[in-house]
Amino acid sequence: MARLASVFLICALARPLFGQVRYEDILNGPGDGWLTYAGDYGGTRHSPLKQITTGNVGSLVPKWVFHIPKATGLHASPIVYQGIMYVTDTNVIYALDARTGRQVWQYRDAQAKKSGANRGAAILGDRVFFVTSDVHLVALDRSTGALLWQTKYGNVEDGLTASLAPMAIRDRVLVGVAGGDHGMRGYVAAISAATGAELWRIYTIPAKGEPGSETWGKYVEYGGGATWLSGTFDPATNTVYWPTGNPWPDFYAGDRSGDNLYSCSVLALDLETGRMKWHFQFTPHDTHDWDAQAWPVLVDLPFRGKQRKLLLHANRNGFFYVLDRTTGEFLNATKLVDKLDWATGIDAKGRPLLAPDKDPTPAGNRICPGVRGATNWMSPSFNPATRLLYVVMLEQCDIFTSSAKEPEPKKSFSGGGAGPKPNEVGQFFLRAIDPTTGERKWEYPMTGPGQSWAGTVSTAGGVVFFGDDDGQLVAVDARDGRHLWHFYMGEGLTASPITYAVAGKQYVAIASATAVFSFALFEPIQAVPLPKVKVTQ
Repeated sequence: MARLASVFLICALARPLFGQVRYEDILNGPGDGWLTYAGDYGGTRHSPLKQITTGNVGSLVPKWVFHIPKATGLHASPIVYQGIMYVTDTNVIYALDARTGRQVWQYRDAQAKKSGANRGAAILGDRVFFVTSDVHLVALDRSTGALLWQTKYGNVEDGLTASLAPMAIRDRVLVGVAGGDHGMRGYVAAISAATGAELWRIYTIPAKGEPGSETWGKYVEYGGGATWLSGTFDPATNTVYWPTGNPWPDFYAGDRSGDNLYSCSVLALDLETGRMKWHFQFTPHDTHDWDAQAWPVLVDLPFRGKQRKLLLHANRNGFFYVLDRTTGEFLNATKLVDKLDWATGIDAKGRPLLAPDKDPTPAGNRICPGVRGATNWMSPSFNPATRLLYVVMLEQCDIFTSSAKEPEPKKSFSGGGAGPKPNEVGQFFLRAIDPTTGERKWEYPMTGPGQSWAGTVSTAGGVVFFGDDDGQLVAVDARDGRHLWHFYMGEGLTASPITYAVAGKQYVAIASATAVFSFALFEPIQAVPLPKVKVTQ
């Protein structure tokens, strides 16, 4: 039976000509457009645009707002190409005029019944791609929103859903799955951008008898390891770096003694085949829901006297990691947050030095950081001029509890350890980190309820934009964190900002809980002289 969909066109005859988005265009990174969720394949979220600077950002004003019907907390980072913005919510995507916010078209999947977060779209050629909550990848004509094909790449009956922004590379689109808190087996799949055919699939949890399965007990077949955040890509080595989720049951270690590979890891995958080149596990045998679903940022920097290809990872477990992205070699780890007591440090091989008595218990155990982690999927950014990484992080602890007895394997996907009980309201900070040393160069403390999920974007104008914990888009000086400007949007933020340009004008956009806001520099209205009127007596 064909899946149902609805497409609405507005002012189709007035739409601009839609050019082809080449792989080379995405490879070049941001310019006037913003072509991937993270801006570029390396996940740096840095734009070369510099019309908005530290000197004039104070005159930024809202240019338009697009309200998304029935939105309950937008997670999408919009993408922009040739003046058209694409933004998603659960099972729906909108094409907007990026200058005015006017809707060009919308596509809604009418059959997908599940709901949940959706983090955005991908573009390649004449197509735009997004995932539905019931694990379909959808390909649409970018100019009209017409359905070209859709591929089912997972089953909701297996405990799966989908929420990520797909990743388009060359001739394929990479996707992942969510659901790791309820028992499932995560994977990354590559799907042909032309036909929707699956090209390869790699699971994050080994099957019984495969290498790595010995690190599990009886939960190996549905041990989690979800893949609900996009990865990053190094074209020089044709390698994709994909973070993986927590093991299941989340807070009950039960019969899953061992490292539980390849949960809480980053996987280096060959783009052509999906073959794993190497892996690095940040939190072996995780019992705190500290998955590794945060951006693996790729930069080339001198490190300890040698130019190296680095992978930077600000992890939920409270540590900031530096790896050699060619070999996977562990190079350094430093503390992201001050409230960190589950480990005393990281050893020379990159493994945590565990503190005693820091696992969840049936009675409850206070542990730092909290369940949301020191940071999460909110996007960091890296400025090549300052050589600083900008990360939003949370100082918080939680009371972690576990089940008194082991959940029955696969009896239901809602089983698992008991979740943590909120213990205290945390405080968010934007911190600037020197990746080569882990040193904090500055920090911007936030006020608010401790509920934000917003990240950052860096610009060549020397400004860092980020969403704060009070529902404001904020601009600070990239060099020292000095506050420059803010705008209150009246609701919480669960997405990261972007910047783009149309017709020579730079804009900054961010999705709030229910709407997309776009800002640009104030332009005074040119006074038009009134015609002279001859008055007769």
